[in-house]
This record gives sequence, C-alpha cells and structure tokens, in this order.
Amino acid sequence: MAARRILVAITGGIAAYKLPELVRQLVRAGHSVRCITTEAALHFVSPLVLQSLSGKPVRSRLFDPAEEDGIDHIALADWAELMIVAPATANVLARLSYGLADDLLSTVALATKAPLLVAPAMNVNMWNHAATRTNVERLRERGVHFVGPDSGELACGWQGEGRLSDPAVIAEAAEFALRTATLEGECVLVTAGRTREPLDLVRSLTNRSSGKMGFAIAAEAACRGAEVVLVSGPVSLPTPSGVRRIDIESAEEMRSAVLRELARSTVVVKAAAVADFRPVAPSKRKIKKETLAEGEGWTLELERTPDILAEISREKGDRVVVGFAAETEDVIAAATRKLARKGCDFIVANDVSHSDSGFDVDSNRVSFVWPAGEVETLPKLSKRAVAGEILDRIEKLRGGAA
Repeated sequence: MAARRILVAITGGIAAYKLPELVRQLVRAGHSVRCITTEAALHFVSPLVLQSLSGKPVRSRLFDPAEEDGIDHIALADWAELMIVAPATANVLARLSYGLADDLLSTVALATKAPLLVAPAMNVNMWNHAATRTNVERLRERGVHFVGPDSGELACGWQGEGRLSDPAVIAEAAEFALRTATLEGECVLVTAGRTREPLDLVRSLTNRSSGKMGFAIAAEAACRGAEVVLVSGPVSLPTPSGVRRIDIESAEEMRSAVLRELARSTVVVKAAAVADFRPVAPSKRKIKKETLAEGEGWTLELERTPDILAEISREKGDRVVVGFAAETEDVIAAATRKLARKGCDFIVANDVSHSDSGFDVDSNRVSFVWPAGEVETLPKLSKRAVAGEILDRIEKLRGGAA
C-alpha cells in the first residue's frame, strides 16, 4: 500500500519490548512512523531504539517545553493517519473508554481523527474481568479496531488469553485499518493451502503448498474493503484481519465449502493446491508393512478428485473467476491449456521450480495468461505484491462488468 503516517503509542506493559519490531516492520513497508510512550513504558523499551528505527524523536510527556517546541501534541494528533496503541494495558483501555486526557497518549488519542488500532496485552484474569470487557465493547462501538490478544503462556506465569499479538500480525491489522475501499461491496471467495486425502488413519496424499499466496490475496482483498471468505486447507498461518476463514481437509470438503459460499461471491480466486487424485478405498486402520511378504510391493488405486475450478466456472455468470496453475516446466503452455479447459477469466501461472519462489517462501514468480492469448510476466515479487497485481486486474474486470 502507499506510504502512510502511523503513530505508535507504547504503554507500560512488559510486552512493550516487542514494539521495536513492529516499528521496524512498518518502516520497512514504507510508512512514516512516529512513536510516543507513557512514562511507564520507558521501563520496558528504550526511546533511543525507537528513535533509531523510526528516524524520529520519541515523545513521552505532555508538558515538556523542549518537546512542545518541536511539535505540539495537537499537531501530532493531526499528523497521524493511523494511531496504534500497543501493548494496550487494562488501565489504558479504561482511560480510552472514558475519554480521559491526563497524559500524552490519552490526550493525542482523544484529539486525533485518525482510526485507532488497539493491541491489548495483560493477565488473563484482567482481560476477562467484566470491567475490561465493558471497556472493550464500548471502544468497539466507537469504531476502534482490535487485534488480539492471543492465547498462551503469559509473563506472569498464567496461561490463557492476554498475549500481545505478533508484530507481523499487528502490522497486517494496520494495513486493514488503513484500507482504501476500492473493492467495497464485493464479496471475494479465496481458496488457499493444500488438501489432504487419507490413505489410512495415519497417512495421506498431500503437497507442499504453504497457503501463503492465498492468504496474501485474502489479506489484500480485505484491505481494499471487500468482504472476504477464505477456504483454507491445513496450514500454519494466522487468519488475516477482516477475513472469515473456513478450515477444510480434503478436496471434497473444499468443494462443499466453496459451493456453499458461491452464491454470495462476486469474485472467486482459486489459489489452493488441491489434490488431483485420492485413494479409491482408504483404509480405516493403519496399513502395516509386516502384512506384506518380503520384497512384495503395494498397489494403490487412485481416482480423480472433483474439479472445483471447472465447476464454478460453469456457474460463473457475471462473477470474476481466477485460477492458478502451479507448474515446473512449460509453465505458460500448461497454463494456457488449463485456461481453455476451465473457462475462467484468467490464470495465474505460478513457476514453482525455483527454490526462492513458489512453495514455502514469501516470494513468487507469476505470469497472467488471458483467454485472448496475452501473457503478462511479472518479475519475482513478494506474495503480497503479487496479490496486489492480481486484485488490480480483478478490479478492472469488475469495473467493466459494472
């Protein structure tokens, strides 16, 4: 996304030590970042580190003549296009909820017209306390965005909800909060990841897809204001902000989920690596090799899985339907044949033969293959950048349909 002005407000929770990484990620994404802290936060994070990463001085006091001479707190509130409060303690949530303005952070939060993104972090009992829940609901009603907290082991020794979300997740939520609604009114259905077809109760047929490409498309579509449904195979990725996720295992389960969501969808992007075959008769117990004679092989009979892309392309109507072709050789020719068979709007030909792009990594090499024979080949890009290129073309197709 285009560079934006983001104000990161850090409070006095032990998770504040993670905030320099958030600042680093936001700056790396091209944003202009300023940091303010509560005085308590200075016990957990160094202003020098924050200043080194952001390139801007760090403010911590409301009434400081030296600081006010550089940029007053109202000007700071006006400067921000997004304000992130992290880690948001129970105390800060209460003060934001009641509109207090007794320090720099709460004053700027009350004065700014920018969206507010809050990342809570605290003891599980504090998070679950009725007072905190009331404060959170009051802030949600005002349109405040929340990310987390996550569950796990807490610094206090307790287990449960209260962990600060990973900085990468907060950075993604920031992009969602800053979204430009170019896809507002659209419902985008995305499939991602791999499927698993059982051989027995232990083994399965699957592939190397990590799901990163499909998740990047879902995240980018949400950032552009679309309603997004993500049908995902078994992958280890967090759900993008603003996305409704449906988890499946097999190709048949993916087909059922896609068909249930199809009627409401105006755009379908089939980025999942769906198994082409499945065992005809999967065993209901583990198949043991000692049941075979020495040197004896085992024949596995396979059958085709449902062709989900072809099926939804036949029901395409005025939807935009995009397919993927993951290939290791003759990439464009194979994608061109697939496009002719499936009947979708265009195919993203995905070269997975390189170790630095495709499966399991954050970058991709793709070409767009169109029905008229045109081929657009992109350089190696991050998967999020590829997602943006795909959605740019989808927006043009939807605009033409409208």
